[in-house]
Amino acid sequence: MARLRQETDPDEAGLDGKALDRLDRHFAHEVDEGRLPGFLVAVARGGRVAHLTAHGHRDVAAGLPVTADTLWRIYSMTKPVTSVAALMLVEEGLLSLDDPVARHLPAFAEPRVYAGGEAPGVTTRPADNSLLVRHLMTHTAGLTFAFYHSHPVDALYRAAGLESSVRPGADLAETVDLYASLPLQFEPGTQWNYSVASNVLGRVVEVVSGRPLDEFCAERIFTPLGMADAGFQVDDEQGRRLAELYGEKDGGGIEPIPGLPLRGGRPTFLSGSGGMVASAHDVHRFAELLRRRGTLDGTRLLAPGTVDLMTRNHLPGGADLRAFGSRPAHDEPGNDGVGFGLGVSVVTDPSRTQVPSGLGTYGWSGVATTTFWVDPGRDLTVQFMTQVRPKSSHTLFRDLKRLVHEAVVG
Repeated sequence: MARLRQETDPDEAGLDGKALDRLDRHFAHEVDEGRLPGFLVAVARGGRVAHLTAHGHRDVAAGLPVTADTLWRIYSMTKPVTSVAALMLVEEGLLSLDDPVARHLPAFAEPRVYAGGEAPGVTTRPADNSLLVRHLMTHTAGLTFAFYHSHPVDALYRAAGLESSVRPGADLAETVDLYASLPLQFEPGTQWNYSVASNVLGRVVEVVSGRPLDEFCAERIFTPLGMADAGFQVDDEQGRRLAELYGEKDGGGIEPIPGLPLRGGRPTFLSGSGGMVASAHDVHRFAELLRRRGTLDGTRLLAPGTVDLMTRNHLPGGADLRAFGSRPAHDEPGNDGVGFGLGVSVVTDPSRTQVPSGLGTYGWSGVATTTFWVDPGRDLTVQFMTQVRPKSSHTLFRDLKRLVHEAVVG
């Protein structure tokens, strides 16, 4: 176990302490109003934590407080970790971004693309282009999620038992083969659609490395970086620090809901999209690896150029998520001015984003309202951790980014 600690005063890091107090009060009010159980927020400049606040409860009914060593289900914040794993294999010459996925996963040898109609009677055609590893990492593969309810292919995912991205009882290999049996929503590389692609990428990592995803990540990423609590399951001691998961109620407020099956031994399904648990210390270490362009405390996982490649926009013509995203799922104002790299979003035009953002800022969030980002121009890393699955979009992340931006004065 390792605990995140404040390492310097805000003023020494070019941060306004009064503005950070406003940030804390804002989210403490969310706790007081019953919209959050508790939270942890950390802001670092130059790798040194200058602001760290833990407030409220990790388990409301039990009266257990949020502490610096609380564990969180980070869900989709797993995706950048899976991308780093794949990029390590690229550097070793075992994988290429331009490899056809079928080279490693034969079930994708003859992908078909949606051509028309409604589920279950859709028509399909053979894909014109190969599905590539880079398409998985940029979410331009044509894969989707069952929960969108915005396209006939989404309905095929639901009919296949993939409402939660995995058929109950299936492992990663079986699940990925099931994805491959379904049509792609669009021709690979022609649109952006957030999807199960990182699960497929996780399976590629397993096949190419010859190691299960959890073991590869533990041996090659978590242990070298000192991410002591990061993983795909928790032991008894960690379970006592794991935050309860909550969901929003229709009438307001929150209530406990089931979460990832982290207890009871190794999970059957190792999700490269959303299967991880981590502490604030773990998230800080991972973000610092990226901010420092692949090396942390003398341990190098990636070359600087590889991190630069990961954290730049890969959408064609410099497009953003709204322009290149599949509609109607991604036609949202919050996608203006934001592109996508290899597993992370990337700010491409700060003048068009909904909130103040530095050019080149990158990061990602999780469905239980966790997020991290790195702002290279301001030498800034930020994380926010809580455990609430919202029923609809909310302003929490926008408020967080605005309040952090107001605190940066030096």
